[in-house]
Amino acid sequence: MDTAVLSTGIADRPTELQSLPINPSIVDPLWWRSAVIYQIYIRSFADGNGDGTGDLAGVRSRLGYLRDLGVDALWFTPWYASPLADGGYDVEDYKTIHPSFGDLAEAEALIREALALGIRTIIDVVPNHTSAEDPWFKAALASPPGSPERERFWFRPGKGENGDEMPNHWVSNFSGDTWTRTTNPDGTPGEWYLHLFTPEQPDLNWNHPDVKAMFEDVLRFWFDRGVAGVRIDSAALLVKDPDLPEVPEDIEPGQHPNTDRDELHDIYRSWREIADSYQGARILVGEIWLPDSERFAKYLRPDEMHTAFNFDFMARPWDARELRESIDSMLAAHAPVGAPSTWVLSNHDVTRPVTRYGRADTSFAFATKRFNTPTDLALGLRRSRAAALLSAALPGSLYVYQGDELGLPEAESIPVEVLQDPMYFRSDGVDPGRDGCRVPLPWSGTRPPYGFEPDGSASAPWLPQPDDWAGLTVAAEAGDSASMLSLYRTALSIRRSHPALGDGTLTWVDAQDGVLSFTRGLGFQSVTNLSDVPVELPPHVRLLLSSTPLENGLLPSDSTAWLRTQH
Repeated sequence: MDTAVLSTGIADRPTELQSLPINPSIVDPLWWRSAVIYQIYIRSFADGNGDGTGDLAGVRSRLGYLRDLGVDALWFTPWYASPLADGGYDVEDYKTIHPSFGDLAEAEALIREALALGIRTIIDVVPNHTSAEDPWFKAALASPPGSPERERFWFRPGKGENGDEMPNHWVSNFSGDTWTRTTNPDGTPGEWYLHLFTPEQPDLNWNHPDVKAMFEDVLRFWFDRGVAGVRIDSAALLVKDPDLPEVPEDIEPGQHPNTDRDELHDIYRSWREIADSYQGARILVGEIWLPDSERFAKYLRPDEMHTAFNFDFMARPWDARELRESIDSMLAAHAPVGAPSTWVLSNHDVTRPVTRYGRADTSFAFATKRFNTPTDLALGLRRSRAAALLSAALPGSLYVYQGDELGLPEAESIPVEVLQDPMYFRSDGVDPGRDGCRVPLPWSGTRPPYGFEPDGSASAPWLPQPDDWAGLTVAAEAGDSASMLSLYRTALSIRRSHPALGDGTLTWVDAQDGVLSFTRGLGFQSVTNLSDVPVELPPHVRLLLSSTPLENGLLPSDSTAWLRTQH
C-alpha cells in the first residue's frame, strides 16, 4: 500500500485516533488469504447524527471498537445514492453517497482512518441490475422500442395476441414475476422489462459496451480512493442468453439462460486486470451461489476473482457429518485453483446463527423461512459459540456479520407494519423477510435505542430494537469475560498471533461419532463436539480457548475447544 495514502489517513483522523500505530500487516500483498472481514450493514451499525439511520459518522466513531475486535477489513453493503427499494442494492449513482449515510468526503475520510488502524475497506458493487431511478433507465422508459437507450436493458414485447403475456417465465430470486410491463406515452400498454429481483431493479444488458465501460469506471473510481477490494453482488447472474429462452429441465454446464454462463469469466478477467494495475492487493470477492463446486471454482482461477463466499458451509445443519462434508468439498474445490476458502456463518440476508441453530431444522434455505418458527435461544447461543470457534480455525479467510460477535438473535417481533424488506411483500407476507437480521446494533444502556444514536436524539431507529437486548450491548458484554464478545475478541487475537491459523492446510484427526477434530500445522488442534454427550479431549499442553467451560475435564456437547499440542 502506498505510504502516502497511509500518511494522509493519519493527518485526517479524529484526534483520539491520531496516536494509534499503523498495523504493519497493512502492506502484506496476501492479506486477503487469511483476513478477518467484518460486514457492516451501514443503516444499522451506528447513527452519528441522531436521525435514526446508521451512517458514516457512526462508523468513524466506532473504529476503535473494530480495531479492538481484531478485524483486518470492513465490507460495506451499498452506501451509494439509492431509493432503498432493496436496502441499497438498487443503486442510482455509484459516485455519490446516500445522503442519509453522509457524503463522498466522509467516505474517503473513513477509508483513510480505517487504513491507519490497519483496517482495509471493501465496497459492494451490484452489476446485475441498477435502480429504476438510474438516469439510464429513465431515459430508456422515455424512449421508443428499439431505441439505443433501451439496449442497455432487457426490453421485449410480450407474448400472446395483445402482448399481455410475459416474454418468459423465469423465476425471481424475490418471489413474484420477473417482468414488468411499461406504459407508452399515449397510455397504451408497452414493452416488458426484465428484473430478476424487484421491478425497482431492472437487469442490465452485459452485451452492451456501455455497461461494461461503466462498471470498469466504477472500479477505478473507488480504487483511486483507496478501497482494498470489491464484493460483487449476484456475481453469477450478469450475462443472459440474448434469446431469453425458458429454463430447460436438463441444463448443460454454462448454458443456463441467466445463471453461471461461460461469458461471465471474460468480464471478471477484465476486472482483475484493473485490480492488479493498482499498487497493493485490490481484491475481487464474488457472491456466488452455485451447487456445482467445479463451476464455482472456475471463478477463482488466478486471473479472475481472489475469493468467493462459501455459502454451503453456512447453509448446512448443525451436524458433524454435514459440516465435515462441506469443509472437505469446499477445500477440494479451491485446491486446484490455489484460492483460499472463505467461512461465514451469516450475513445481512440470512437468519442469525443464534436463532437458526436453536431450531429443529438448523440448516438455512430462503424458501423455508416462516413466521413463528419455534426456537431454543439458549441452545442456539451455545451452538453459535461453538460454530464461531470452528469456523475461525478453518483454513482461509473469515467473515463476521455485525452483531454476530454479540450473539444477537434474529429480531422476530418486529411489527409487520414497519417491515421494509421486499422479500416479505413479494411473498404476500409468507416470508418474514430479512429485516430481523438488520435491526440496529445495541451499544450501551438498558433500553432502546441502546446507544445506537447520540444521547438526546429525537428520532427512533429505522427498525425497532427488542426490549430485552440490555444484556447484549457492547458495554454489557465488554465487561463480561464469559460473553460472546469476549469470546470473539480472544479468538481473533489468537487467530492473528498463531502461525498455524488463517491460510494453510488442515489435517483431520480420528474422533468418535459426532466430533470434528483437526490440526492446523504444528501445535494447534481444534475439537468440536456435536454429539449429545461430553467427550475427552486429546492429549494437549494447554487449553487455549473453549466456547463453553469444560466439565470435569470433558468437552461438553455443542462446544469447541482450541488446544496447544506442543510446547
